[in-house]
This record gives sequence, C-alpha cells and structure tokens, in this order.
Amino acid sequence: MKMFKLIISLILAFGTALTGISAGIAQNPDQQRQEKEMQQKIDEEVEKYADNLKLADWQVFYVDSILNHDYRAMQAEFIEMNKSKVSNTDFYLMIQDKWMEQIYNSFHKFLDADQWAKYLKTGASKDKKARDKRAAKRNAK
Repeated sequence: MKMFKLIISLILAFGTALTGISAGIAQNPDQQRQEKEMQQKIDEEVEKYADNLKLADWQVFYVDSILNHDYRAMQAEFIEMNKSKVSNTDFYLMIQDKWMEQIYNSFHKFLDADQWAKYLKTGASKDKKARDKRAAKRNAK
C-alpha cells in the first residue's frame, strides 16, 4: 500500500510536466523542480529500504539503480500514453503494475531470506496480490 501511495504521488508530480513535455517545450524551471522532487522521493525510498532492511552498501546501490531506472521508465511510458491522448486509467494502472512487478522481481534477486521477508511485510506482499488480482481480471476479459 505504501508503494502504491508513492507511485500515485509520483504520477501526480509528473502531471504538469507531462503537459510541457508533450508540447515539446525544453525543460523549464517547473520541470526541473519536478525532476528534483522525483529524485528526492526516490532517495527517500532508497533510504527507507536501506534502514528497514539493513542493506549492505552494494544492495543500496542496487536499490537506487533499480528504482531510478524503473520509475523513470514508467514515467516515460506515462508520457507516451499522455501524448497519445489516452485517458483510460486502466492503461496507466497496467503500466504501473508492469514496472512495480519488475521492481518486485529485481529486489527478490539480491535480498537475502530475512530481508525478503521484511520486504514482503512492508506491504510488498499485499501489493503483489493486488497486481496479480488485476492481471487475472484483465486476462479473464
């Protein structure tokens, strides 16, 4: 649930940037501010994982790299959807689910058993079940 709230806040932060980017405007102060806010949210998330999961330095590097890549890739897909004038929220949720699943799977590769258990308890397990439920519902259609 916390991860979902983070994603929602990131999406809202990108909202005004999407308009400027889709219009082909060079990065303006507002977009720079939003980029800074995004980086700040990612840094806070990395710090939270580092503290809660007692990550080694190399694991912190992985978390930082994964979140920076995947959140930015998700943002790029949101921008493309916005450029295409897609207003159906199901498509945006599908993109979010894809990238959150990517993060989940990536974290599983380098966290040890205790860290993985803690990660699941932070809400990752609940989020995974919700993503799986939405995917099953989409596949049933």
